[in-house]
Amino acid sequence: MTNQTPAQTPAQTPAQIPARPADPTLTINLDSPVPPYEQLREQIADLIGTGELTAGSRLPPVRQLAADLGIAGGTVARAYRELDQAGLIEGRGRHGTVVRLAGQTTSKDESRKKQLAAAAAQLAETARSLGFSDEAALAATRGALARARRGSRPELT
Repeated sequence: MTNQTPAQTPAQTPAQIPARPADPTLTINLDSPVPPYEQLREQIADLIGTGELTAGSRLPPVRQLAADLGIAGGTVARAYRELDQAGLIEGRGRHGTVVRLAGQTTSKDESRKKQLAAAAAQLAETARSLGFSDEAALAATRGALARARRGSRPELT
């Protein structure tokens, strides 16, 4: 039997990003309806967005973070892959995965990000006006993204 603090349950295991004072802690809630890779992706994106992780900060290797969080390596790899596709981090092979420098985006990337941010703002406004929670809006968005990935059309009711 392991000793666990009240904040550390079997469903929520913390892992820290190394080599910084007051290292941010990442957690995964296995009881959440949000997939673990998405929880991890959101937390790292938030840390980058708030400046807690700065350009050049190294992220833990996939295997290490997976072991620390008690999840599969493929789950961490998927989160890292999606962050890389979003332009937030980059893999440098043997030199690890680091937070991307802000200046490394192209004007085309910036334009696309602005379009996406405008669409997200519209979704948030619509969700609020219809009285939906953040979780419901995120669930609807994830469903739409999954259908788009499969090439399916949205269900009309």
